This record gives sequence, structure tokens and C-alpha cells, in this order.
Amino acid sequence: MSVTAVRLGGRPDLPLLVLGPSLGTSVTTLWSRAAVLLGEHFQVVGFDLPGHGHDRSAPESLTMAELAGAVLETVDQVTDSIHPVAFHYAGDSVGGAIGLQLLLDAPERVLSATLLCTGAKIGTEEAWRERMATVRASGTPTMVAGSSQRWFGPGFLEKEPEAGGALLHALSDAVDGGYVAVCDALAGFDVRARLGEISRPVLAVAGAEDPVTTPTTLGEIADGVVDGRLEVLDGVGHLAPVEAPEVVAALVRAHALGEVAPEVGEPSGDAMTRAEVRAAGMGVRREVLGDTHVDRAVAATTGLTADFQQLITEYAWGSIWTRPGLDRRQRSLITLTALVARGHHEELAMHLRAARTNGLSVEEIKECLLQTAIYCGVPDANTAFRIAQQVLSED
Repeated sequence: MSVTAVRLGGRPDLPLLVLGPSLGTSVTTLWSRAAVLLGEHFQVVGFDLPGHGHDRSAPESLTMAELAGAVLETVDQVTDSIHPVAFHYAGDSVGGAIGLQLLLDAPERVLSATLLCTGAKIGTEEAWRERMATVRASGTPTMVAGSSQRWFGPGFLEKEPEAGGALLHALSDAVDGGYVAVCDALAGFDVRARLGEISRPVLAVAGAEDPVTTPTTLGEIADGVVDGRLEVLDGVGHLAPVEAPEVVAALVRAHALGEVAPEVGEPSGDAMTRAEVRAAGMGVRREVLGDTHVDRAVAATTGLTADFQQLITEYAWGSIWTRPGLDRRQRSLITLTALVARGHHEELAMHLRAARTNGLSVEEIKECLLQTAIYCGVPDANTAFRIAQQVLSED
């Protein structure tokens, strides 16, 4: 049995940050937005649970200790180091439970831990056994309706339908046996009596609207460990990394690097300036290009391309597209013209779709391309019209 590593950004020479997902989610759908912000300061590596995301295994049974051991094995494989590498850790729900187990079983490997929407014991053994029986009989799609109610704070699905839909799709797509095995680990997990053994710094993060692991549950962790602190995020449910990625990234970074923690909801001073720019840029990038395109780009990020992705998000989208001097329709017209002039055809197709999202009509795009025929050249405009014909016919 093993979990599957997923590289989420950053350079290999940066401190290692390991991210753990929640039951029913892939680490990419849950953490990718926060990982973009964290990639400037860490080599970010996540893992998929058995049967989830990139991992399609289905072990017969599991314990939390076995999952924690599998995470250590995966980290050793990723780092390919002669000596075991210590790392920072952040995990949501069962990912947080794995973090507690790591702190107990291998404290020398964990530099800091941010534990989100989790507990030293989550639910009851009876409830987990009932869920296991349901999934064995009817499959993970039967969990979607209940999870859509438990996972998110008020209004999140209406505000972020694509992000919420991707998470629920990941749940439906999970391998039944893998999901059941992780439930088995949760059914037998209870380290409440051992919290006092944990001396590494722990930040416990709760969602104020989380019905599964309440702020009281996270408070028990913060109070029980030797060096713990609690943060409660207003309006957030059970999946904080996707519901409040900017705030979560800021908290993880400050906790891991020993910085003064920002006020929740009000990132502080100069230390947050670039993070705020990146967060604003990512918001505009998603609004203009769509979550599907951006999530695909983030998922494809490697150690080679991570800095370039950050450059695009911070400077193109965060510093230029967010400026108030031109509206997005005007910026789309300028961008289309520049792409025609330079012959960047793949980018032209992408920005033709973006132009429609930004409110340009087909007629206005046509006029823009006619203008390029005069000032950029007829051959360039001819190619642009061909690409536009193909892209706009998709509407």
C-alpha cells in the first residue's frame, strides 16, 4: 500500500512542504489554489489517498499509522535523499489526522504542522462502519449529496460552482475500495489521550461553519499539544484550502517560517504584499480564462515551470489585468491585436475565448481583426480569422 505523490509547485532547493487531502478529494482539487501562493516559499508536494485522484489502489484495510508511514515513504522517494528529509506539513480532515499521526510516530521528520478542519478523533467508529457498508453496497457516488451539504460554508457552491463541482466529481470518481479503506483508518483513529506527547509547533485551523470538525474540536488539539494555536475562519466549512486559499496559504506560510501570523481576513503589512498581488492575479486569471484552464495549468506545473507560472499570475494578471485604467473588454482588444502581430496562435485562441468571457461580441472581435489586417498585415490577419472562425464556432 502507498499513497501517490503529486508535485504542486516550488523549486527543489526550497524548504519542503507536504500537503494532505480530505477524504473523498484529490490533493489537486483541494490544494491547487493555495499551492500556487505557497510555491514561492516552498517545494510543495501533495499526496493522493488510496483510491483518490491519481492513486487507484484499494487496500483491504488501513490504519492511520500505515497512512502516515506511506507518506514518509513517499517523501523519501520524492526527495531521493540518502538521509531522511524533515518537512513542513499541512493537511485537511483526514490529512490533518495523518499529520497528528506523523507528529506522534516521527516527530523528528516534521518541522511544523498546520492541521485544518480535523480532529484527534473524527466522528464515531459506528458511523464510519455504516458509511463503509453503504459505499461497499452502492459506491462513492452515494456520498455526493451528503458531502455537498457537509463540506462547504454558506453560498460557496453558488459562488464557486466549478471548484465545488470538481471536488464532488473527485468524490464520485474515487475507487470504492480505497475510500472504504480510508474510512477504516478513521474508524480506528483516536489520539486524544496522546496530544500532550506532541511538542512540535501546531497551528489548528477551524472553519466556523464546519459541522464535521467544529472549532471546539480544533481547540482541543491546540490546547492539548505542547505548542499549539487556534485560528477560526469565518464563513468557511470543512474544506478550508479551497474555500479560503489565500488566507490558508498565508497562515501556513507564517506558521512554517516563523513569521508573525496575519490577522485572519486582513493580511498584514509588507510581508503580504506580493501574496495579495498573486491572490488578486489568480482571481482575475480564473475569471477571464476559466477554472478548467487554470486548474489544468496548475496541475501541469513542474519544478521547471513553477516560477514561470508564478510570474504570469503575479505580474501579468496581478499587476496589469487588475489595473483600473482600462476595463477588461479594452484589455482583451489590445491583447488580441498584440497576439496577431506577434503570431502567437495558441495564445490567440485562448484569448479569443477570454474576449468572449470579457463581454466582446463576435462583431467587435471581427472589427478588431480587420484593424489588424491594416496595421499588422493581411497574412497575419488571415491566420487570425481562421483561428477565430474555429474558436468562435464553439460558442
